[in-house]
Amino acid sequence: MNAGLGVRIPRAMLIGAVGAFAKVVTALLNRTTVYNADTLLRLVSSRPPGTPLLTVSNHMSTLDDPLMWGFKGFPTMDARLQRWVLAAEDICFKNSLLSYLFRLGKCIPITRGAGIYQQHMNEALQILSRGEWLHSFPEGKVSQERAPIRRLKWGTASLIMRSPVTPIVLPIVHSGFDKVMPEKPFLIWKRPLVPLFNKEVRIIVGEPLHFDVPSLKQTALSVSHKEEEEEEEELRGWPTLQPDGLQEVPQRWLYRTISHKIQCAMERLRTRI
Repeated sequence: MNAGLGVRIPRAMLIGAVGAFAKVVTALLNRTTVYNADTLLRLVSSRPPGTPLLTVSNHMSTLDDPLMWGFKGFPTMDARLQRWVLAAEDICFKNSLLSYLFRLGKCIPITRGAGIYQQHMNEALQILSRGEWLHSFPEGKVSQERAPIRRLKWGTASLIMRSPVTPIVLPIVHSGFDKVMPEKPFLIWKRPLVPLFNKEVRIIVGEPLHFDVPSLKQTALSVSHKEEEEEEEELRGWPTLQPDGLQEVPQRWLYRTISHKIQCAMERLRTRI
């Protein structure tokens, strides 16, 4: 998956253009305040070699990415440092042109409802195995309600557990992009054709979360047989995780536990918005 010259040049051009657009909208046309930005900047640009970064955030609009990276001082236009992101296949990959552009933009297609072991999750694992930066919206869909963080989908937790090198997990919560790109009817369209301006945007970067994966796996293996019998029968059939030999029930415990920790961290940030 290493990009050759035929990909690097158009990718740099596209990311530069999209990054400039994000800078204009986020840093110039709207009033954006970022808290603890130094932590994000440090992990993006100078984390230990080979250590992957997995950022997670709430999802308030179709333009959260790239706008949330457009704040002052962030290297939005640097294709080398830019994130990979999990993106909805039914929105971003509708046709061959969109697929080409979003692929250049370092987006990985995810099929809603296809489960955490779908093919493109392996691509996301390759990104993490190379020590790169991946972003995820673990709530799974856009929500513009001012409400607590919803129960997270397990795909993000599965990436943490399955990554050859456990990533640094950084929670981020933002508000205001729902005003910049509202989902409610706007004139004759479902949403405005271009982002709105003069809105208040706040982005809160949390502190890194670290997961002791070997310890978590040992605990998962002690999941009782009783709990296994109580699992819903129609959800059987997950692949055994190698080389640990984890069956479906301990996998579920792991993903539930990790997701809950991330959700709680995001909710603490949300209460500060």
